Amino acid sequence: MTTSLQDGQSAAGRAAARDSPLTAQVCGAAQGRGDARDLAPAPWLQARALLPPPDGTRGCAADRRKKKDLDVLEMPSIPNPFPELCCSPFTSVLSAGLFPKANSRKKQVIKVYSEDETSRAVEVPSDITARDVCQLLILKNHYIDDHSWTLFEHLPHIGLERTIEDHELVMEVLSNWGMEEENKLYFRKNYAKYEFFKNPMYFFPEHMVSFATETNGEISPTQILQMFLSSSTYPEIHGFLHAKEQGKKSWKKIYFLLRRSGLYFSTKGTSKEPRHLQFFSEFGNSDIYVSLAGKKKHGAPTNYGFCFKPNKAGGPRDLKMLCAEEEQSRTCWVTAIRLLKYGMQLYQNYMHPYQGRSGCSSQSISPMRSISENSLVAMDFSGQKSRVIENPTEALSVAVEEGLAWRKKGCLRLATHGSPTASSQSSATNMAIHRSQPWFHHKISRDEAQRLIIQQGLVDGVFLVRDSQSNPKTFVLSMSHGQKIKHFQIIPVEDDGELFHTLDDGHTRFTDLIQLVEFYQLNKGVLPCKLKHYCARIAL
Repeated sequence: MTTSLQDGQSAAGRAAARDSPLTAQVCGAAQGRGDARDLAPAPWLQARALLPPPDGTRGCAADRRKKKDLDVLEMPSIPNPFPELCCSPFTSVLSAGLFPKANSRKKQVIKVYSEDETSRAVEVPSDITARDVCQLLILKNHYIDDHSWTLFEHLPHIGLERTIEDHELVMEVLSNWGMEEENKLYFRKNYAKYEFFKNPMYFFPEHMVSFATETNGEISPTQILQMFLSSSTYPEIHGFLHAKEQGKKSWKKIYFLLRRSGLYFSTKGTSKEPRHLQFFSEFGNSDIYVSLAGKKKHGAPTNYGFCFKPNKAGGPRDLKMLCAEEEQSRTCWVTAIRLLKYGMQLYQNYMHPYQGRSGCSSQSISPMRSISENSLVAMDFSGQKSRVIENPTEALSVAVEEGLAWRKKGCLRLATHGSPTASSQSSATNMAIHRSQPWFHHKISRDEAQRLIIQQGLVDGVFLVRDSQSNPKTFVLSMSHGQKIKHFQIIPVEDDGELFHTLDDGHTRFTDLIQLVEFYQLNKGVLPCKLKHYCARIAL
């Protein structure tokens, strides 16, 4: 019976193929040459087919089913008068825009601290970058964006801190923290973050840089920077560092060599031969941190420490501690490691600071870049037409005259108060008006001032004004220049019963500290450079 039924079905298929080509195609698809998913019967039909039919009706049922299929295939297609009410069985009935996206980013809450230990909780997407977090805090607090705002990772239990690069994902950084660790994210300015792109000569001293291949002539600092960004060539950073022995409290002075493949140390003096070089650490799976209290926390010989820490959570025994002799040496090592690890990504962060992943930043915000010193020129506005002063001697004399004019202006301001009592009250106001300025720090020590300047970057012109600890009646101007911090005492000078402030033994006098700071922001005077960036403790 089964054989005759199959023969009957095959004969019907051949007859249908003679009648219509379309029927032949469909019949061929039903025999297995088409898409099985499109023509597969429903599950309930399959279950029903498994039931044994009665013996007398098996052949008749097959003939009726075959005839019905042929009638459906020969039926002409009728156009759908309401296509908008119907949809494909493989598409959703409602528009996809009416439903939330299945891959929508999850949001999490992070806590960010400022230098005065105030904090702010911010809800951010899970794939937000450090640059976008800074941009979000800038917009929320109405700060001026000069591309120096930075997010820091602070590990207080081991006294380490590092700059989170603008392109790094914040949630990946937080995922490496231990559950019991009291780590923090800090938000503050770092003027030295990309300063090596502007002034590489301050970051790569000649005695610390060598080259694996012979070079023709002298190599400029700019060419050294280009070598770091190139994948074919690389400069070598070398010098002595204090290294903490693994599992011990002692430190040993060793000659180190930094190459693209990692950090090595020499087992025989300053030899660079491969048989004398031993691998110390790589920076692909590690981050470079700066030690905040190396002497106190780790017994380091100096305060200029840094270390390699694995990306995954680990204890103090996993740290590879190093210590330099001076701040310039540490800055050179840390900067070179950052360049070798991130390469062109750092340059892209510097050139395109608003390219964020999560879209918190806006292209419509006009960037406020800091004005370069080379773009400022001395001008003379005394005549009918303004002119550029090209003679340096004339520019210096104009600066002195401007200082004297400010002094006369201050005297006239004091003279407007007729009575001596009013004059003394105005003088007292001038003495205290500087306390509201962001660059003034009331009673901080010399070491605290140096720490604040180092935190915000050893860039030429970073400064703050503070009270003098040795002389309570004077003030001190602390500033950075040439990777070093210098302190200048602001001396009070009395003339005709009036009190003035001066930095040059009374040659240029100012009625208050605000005039003094504004003057040296425009004029170099007796300082090694102009005042550019002030250190301020912001509050979130």
